Amino acid sequence: MAIQIEGFTFNNFQENTYLLIDEKKDCVIIDPGCSTRAEENFFLEFIRNNQLNPVALLNTHAHLDHIMGNQFIQTEFNLDHYLHKDDLPTLESAPRSAAIYGIPGFTPSPTPNKLLIGGEKLKFGNIELEVLFTPGHAPGHVVFYNEKEKFVINGDVLFRGSFGRYDLPGGNLETLKKSIKEVMFKLPEDTIVYSGHGPATSIGNEKYSNPILNY
Repeated sequence: MAIQIEGFTFNNFQENTYLLIDEKKDCVIIDPGCSTRAEENFFLEFIRNNQLNPVALLNTHAHLDHIMGNQFIQTEFNLDHYLHKDDLPTLESAPRSAAIYGIPGFTPSPTPNKLLIGGEKLKFGNIELEVLFTPGHAPGHVVFYNEKEKFVINGDVLFRGSFGRYDLPGGNLETLKKSIKEVMFKLPEDTIVYSGHGPATSIGNEKYSNPILNY
């Protein structure tokens, strides 16, 4: 049975949070961006109403909009929490970022207990994900790739017809270009790309038309 992928758009940054669900209803939570009590309740009710069993919390990177729900998720479920080691400074700077953006009441994320380096093959129930290191938008950005089912949870590396910002602390255009061209564009063209903002796309769609090719 195929992995079920559910997406939720949260917070003022319109960030996409994902649930990966296997046939036994085990699920992996990726980049929880829920930032209000209403968003938290909506997300929790979906999990409970569908009788899901969360088994892990994964972050593609630690920018503010992708970690707003981390503390909430950990309070509810106390999961193993995965983040690339190079993005710990990004995680630690999130309260300052929230102040800069004028976001009141930001709750800092707990520190992850599972630090990634890239290249890992993670398995949660029947959910298998390969960790690919894709810095440039953030120094410790990773994507989570499933070869068998031809999808990648891509965070803020690629978007439909666009690509991640590189002007934030720790970002770098040349590094991002390398990640896209040497990692993302090496994936099969029929791989579906689930982005951190906006609609899904495919590697094939972006490989020949994405604006990153002009930089």
